[in-house]
Amino acid sequence: MIAAIKPAGSNTRGLLAYLYGPGRQDEHLDPHIVAGFAMLGMPDPGRDENATLTELARYLDEPVRLRNSEFGQKVTDHVWHCPVRAAPEDRYLSDAEWGDIAQRIVQSAGIAPAGDDLACRWIAVRHADDHIHILATTVREDGRRPKLHDSGLRVGDACREIERDYGLRQLKKGDRTGARCPTQAEMHKAERLGWEQPSREWLQDRIRAAIPHVTGAEEFIAYLEASGVEVQVRRGPSGDLLGYAVGRPGDLNKNGEQVFHPGGKIAPDLSLPKIKARLESSRLEEHPTARRNHPSTPWHQATDALDTLHTGSADDTHAQAHITALGELIEATAQKAPTHLRAELQAAAKTFARAQRSQIRAEDRAAHALRSAARDIVHTATGPDGSALAALVAALVWATIIAGRWHEAKHHAHQADAARQAVQHLQTAADRALAPTLAELTARPPREQARRVLASDVRAAVPDHAERILADPAWAALATALADAEARGHQPHQLLKEAAAQRELDTARQPARVLITRIQHTARNPAPNRRAEAARRRSTITASVRVQQTGNGQLPSATTTPTEQQHRRRR
Repeated sequence: MIAAIKPAGSNTRGLLAYLYGPGRQDEHLDPHIVAGFAMLGMPDPGRDENATLTELARYLDEPVRLRNSEFGQKVTDHVWHCPVRAAPEDRYLSDAEWGDIAQRIVQSAGIAPAGDDLACRWIAVRHADDHIHILATTVREDGRRPKLHDSGLRVGDACREIERDYGLRQLKKGDRTGARCPTQAEMHKAERLGWEQPSREWLQDRIRAAIPHVTGAEEFIAYLEASGVEVQVRRGPSGDLLGYAVGRPGDLNKNGEQVFHPGGKIAPDLSLPKIKARLESSRLEEHPTARRNHPSTPWHQATDALDTLHTGSADDTHAQAHITALGELIEATAQKAPTHLRAELQAAAKTFARAQRSQIRAEDRAAHALRSAARDIVHTATGPDGSALAALVAALVWATIIAGRWHEAKHHAHQADAARQAVQHLQTAADRALAPTLAELTARPPREQARRVLASDVRAAVPDHAERILADPAWAALATALADAEARGHQPHQLLKEAAAQRELDTARQPARVLITRIQHTARNPAPNRRAEAARRRSTITASVRVQQTGNGQLPSATTTPTEQQHRRRR
């Protein structure tokens, strides 16, 4: 059950006209009052043909007029409006049940506390099977204004109790971290203009897409403007950026003026102070495109950085920071991924945005590695190879599972649910990313005897999951990946143990696939040869000694080559 308190209004008669009217699409049927304040003595315009909406509005507004005449200061925000809607799968509720629900909601909101004979005047109008509208005028009979601070939270708690008492669909308790849902007016406007998304949803996507690309607030504003977003900034006398609002091109009000939305009103984590904290905590010493000599690609570095999510969750503020940065990394990966993966990754990023924020303050500096990885990815000029992308998306799946578990442990219901939905999108993307690698590995299986030896390694390294791994359709591909790693000097037994330690296999749908991505990532470079390394060091030391001896005027050593000796005799 959802109770959505609307912004305060000033026209009681106008709202009544809507509630008793046909609706925008003739959806209002048999409008009538199902409950009201104790002193309600007016006839119901929906049941009495002689009753008028004007008379009902005057009756509800009577305390407002008395206060205005007594204090000489006109009240203009006195209309409280709260639609209450049941879920589509909920059972039919009678008028009496809706009346009880309305009574409980106005009590919890502070409109009409239980036992208060001087409370505000209110009515509940039903004009459809699945919802009612509560209208109240927020001046009490004694002329005082009701205390409505945090009324939305109290009403939400009341709805959760009503759901339990009436056997309705159980929704999750709110925590004030959710993004604002688009209003009906915004949805109708988008439909009228042929937009797939209402303006605030469209703007939220653009803001989140910009964050991985920038390292400061001014750069953030410039990036939004360059991407086609209308931006309005607020600056202090010194020129410092104090706030911003954004608008969608073509989104105009009735006067033809651009409509702007403050970032914090689009989503709580998109206010300027919170964006600045995230950007400044991970500002890089050099631009990502300047790091050209790093031995690993940004895609491999991002996979390595995701391991920090496993080790950084001991402290709640660090865990929240890592989860916030994880959302930025998913967004960055979606922007640079191949076309056939982009839709699922974008859906994962959009869904995971709800899991990025909670009431726990984030220590943003703790997530430097993840944010650096996200920036490196969006600034890289080349796309990933197949195995690097598959390893990264598989690592994103596991990191998102860990994020969801943390939210569950903290009883963050909305965030945990968002993480679960994001995992589904990421798993689909991971399957698609790994498909070419699987086909290539499966096409060149190792010899039967080698496969038996590798199977023994699996049983020894991960005994609890060995039979599942060997029964996995991807086992043949895993055997090839292990044989390739062994050819580069790695020990299959050790690689299997390390991979299983990095990602537990209990929840893995296909454990062989999980191990393939991990092993290919870990064993992508040849293993160091200890003997060769020792010989190289000895050679380096010997050469250094020779240079020192010849520089001091000493005779060449016995190890000097004949060519070198002949050259020195000529000198």
